[in-house]
Amino acid sequence: MAIELDQIRHDISDTDQQLLGLLAKRRALALAVAEAKLAQNKPIRDQKREEELLLSLIGKGKDLGLDAQYVTRLYHVIIEDSVLQQQAKVQGQLNGENGPVCRVAFLGRQGSYSYWATQKYFTRRAEKLIEIGCDSFNEIVQAVETGHADYAVLPIENTSSGSINEVFDLLQHTRLSIVGELTHPIKHCLLGLPGTDLSKIKQICAHPQVIAQCSQYLQTLSSIKIEYCDASSDAFNRVRQAQDLSVVAIGGEEGGKLYGLEVLGRDLANQKDNVSRFIVVARKPINVAKAIPAKTTFIMYTGQQPGALVDALTVLKQHGISMGKLESRPIPGNPWEEMFYVDVFANLDDYAMKRALDELNRITRFVKVLGCYPSEDVAPTVVTSA
Repeated sequence: MAIELDQIRHDISDTDQQLLGLLAKRRALALAVAEAKLAQNKPIRDQKREEELLLSLIGKGKDLGLDAQYVTRLYHVIIEDSVLQQQAKVQGQLNGENGPVCRVAFLGRQGSYSYWATQKYFTRRAEKLIEIGCDSFNEIVQAVETGHADYAVLPIENTSSGSINEVFDLLQHTRLSIVGELTHPIKHCLLGLPGTDLSKIKQICAHPQVIAQCSQYLQTLSSIKIEYCDASSDAFNRVRQAQDLSVVAIGGEEGGKLYGLEVLGRDLANQKDNVSRFIVVARKPINVAKAIPAKTTFIMYTGQQPGALVDALTVLKQHGISMGKLESRPIPGNPWEEMFYVDVFANLDDYAMKRALDELNRITRFVKVLGCYPSEDVAPTVVTSA
């Protein structure tokens, strides 16, 4: 029986290797498709084609004993990867990006959530990544402004703790432009040195945003000191250096392992689906290919006259522009006055977007475009019948 089990495991490993090879081949073909679509001026995404593909695969899967849900979930991941790979390739060609070496500034060090987001985003865009870890959002922005980094990755909002106001405030004053975005799942774990006893924990190290996202869990604890850290990687490092079994950290499992920490508890966030959105900024703005869905972010100051904000938002509606986010922030030195940050699903080069901005400049006191960039919101293809 042992020999038979070993042979089965060997066959599984061989099959997995074949699957990896086929996935790599499929990705290469997807990139070739991007070249053809660009030459023919066609949109990168064809959801009708995706639906037809899924329906066909579901049918073939049933013949092979694979249920529809399994096939659908698997191909949602494959299709999302295909779309994002194609977008990155097209954008690289259009803007002269995707060079061999890329210097990127982010919060923390190896193992922080920003570190993993940086790896995720630039894997499709650079052959070699030079990582520049920073201790604050201001330091990250300065690294790009002074030319020490080509890009910066900044967390801007989270499904549990909401907007990261410090980043919004930095965008108001920086000369940098938003050139990209991504979302990254955040799975908070309690992490400690091997042999840690949960009943004897006295101190928890974590970034303030992590503390906010795990507030409900922390309220269940008593007599625990909270130690605020610059990043999750800083929290991991403090636990490792303390060599004290009563000191633990909250952060990601993968990051904790890099520091020799073990998982003591999982799923600590207030919300089960805890996701952070990150933006990518650079010194120069980019153009977004017409074949790619785009987002534009701008800030505006409407003044305090009654109905000013409604008038501004009506302009977007009249031009058929969908808004994704509206965020208000106080204006330093102007008590009770606010600046509005707006995300819209539109390309800055679209005629409707240009007209809308022209009108907003006339009826508001101030408008500043922070960037136009490819949208990475790849909604799963919906199969209407199977």
